[in-house]
Amino acid sequence: MPIEILMPALSPTMEEGTLAKWLVKEGDEVQSGDVIAEIETDKATMEFEAVDEGIMGPLVVPEGTEGVQVNTVIALMLEEGEDASDVSAPAAATPAAPAAPAEASPASAAPQAVPSSQTTDGSRVFASPLARRIAADAQIDLSAVAGTGPRGRIVKKDVEAAIAGGTAQAAASAPAAAAVSASPAAAPTPAVMAQSADAASVTRMYEGRDYEEIPLDGMRKTIAARLTEAKQTIPHFYLRRDIRLDALLKFRADLNSQIEIRGVKLSVNDFIIKACALALQAAPDANAVWAGDRMLKLKPSDVAVAVAIEGGLFTPVLKDAETKTLSTLSAEMKDLATRARDRKLAPHEYQGGSFAISNLGMFGIDNFDAVINPPHGAILAVGAGVKKPVVGKDGTLEAATVMSVTLSVDHRVIDGALGAELLKHIVDYLENPMSMLV
Repeated sequence: MPIEILMPALSPTMEEGTLAKWLVKEGDEVQSGDVIAEIETDKATMEFEAVDEGIMGPLVVPEGTEGVQVNTVIALMLEEGEDASDVSAPAAATPAAPAAPAEASPASAAPQAVPSSQTTDGSRVFASPLARRIAADAQIDLSAVAGTGPRGRIVKKDVEAAIAGGTAQAAASAPAAAAVSASPAAAPTPAVMAQSADAASVTRMYEGRDYEEIPLDGMRKTIAARLTEAKQTIPHFYLRRDIRLDALLKFRADLNSQIEIRGVKLSVNDFIIKACALALQAAPDANAVWAGDRMLKLKPSDVAVAVAIEGGLFTPVLKDAETKTLSTLSAEMKDLATRARDRKLAPHEYQGGSFAISNLGMFGIDNFDAVINPPHGAILAVGAGVKKPVVGKDGTLEAATVMSVTLSVDHRVIDGALGAELLKHIVDYLENPMSMLV
């Protein structure tokens, strides 16, 4: 029986993707870990690796196909002894929508046994289709099997080793009946959020006008969904400060003149990243994210930085930024930004973090309010450095380069006083840049 190769979920937000290119053809011999296709997700073009070994059978979904739903069969792989002429390729189809739930009865309310594709806490076990089939036949609990395939996926040889080693049988064979708690009270009906006008209504408004209709790609759909979620569910509040940059600009110029021989040139943004990372350490309670029914307080400073690309944006994450030198942060940021614009970032490079920076100063924007990227606790909006008259410490009027920043804060995670403390630390580090090196 051939192995079905399914459209993978290559990021947590991926629901569909584009099968950009097949890197194998029917009849090719494939080993576990071989790259067989390139798939465009909502964020990037990624390589798709085989998790089983065998001979490629029919390629069900042609390359270039858009909107392929996750878990759709995209190809078949032949096992030993099978011939392509004996296999009929299934029609490509999207997963069926779940049927409307029938009225619950006491008999059907009994909890189901934990399937072999999940651990006892409900988290997913990643295994190839062939490994699942062998495990089901042998009643092996996949959650008790260690995977040796790509990214820890369980493959055929892992299950065969578990059978030979006498691994405990699947949890599916355990008694399915468990104590059932009393039915909880009906949850209150959530408030209905205002809906945008539908496409037909908007189109009718512009009848007779000259316009171009632009279909939404995966990235634009994701941006729309996440930012709508952010503005509808996150209680934003905003803190604003002006920062004098004269000391930082002089310090940066001195440093750049000394490290020019190494081919390194530090930007103001590099100092902002470092200042934010250190400020999160100085105000550790602000280094947190919202996780539904709890908060997660991070120990490292993982700082995301918004990078504009054609048709959208990425927020690559600089992990452990508080421990890295300015030159390391600069080189890492340049690399991430370049690969973001080429849509070559891996999911782990733009997921996570507790804090983000959005800098529009290079476009001449004086100040703006940024939208928090969930589950982050805050985002710093950075404006341009502008020469302004200011009152000096001695009371006299003098010219200074001033940068306006706005800290958008999730009030569920960070209260006003804590947000003010975090922003004060950011200002202190930027106005006294030497302290970032101590």
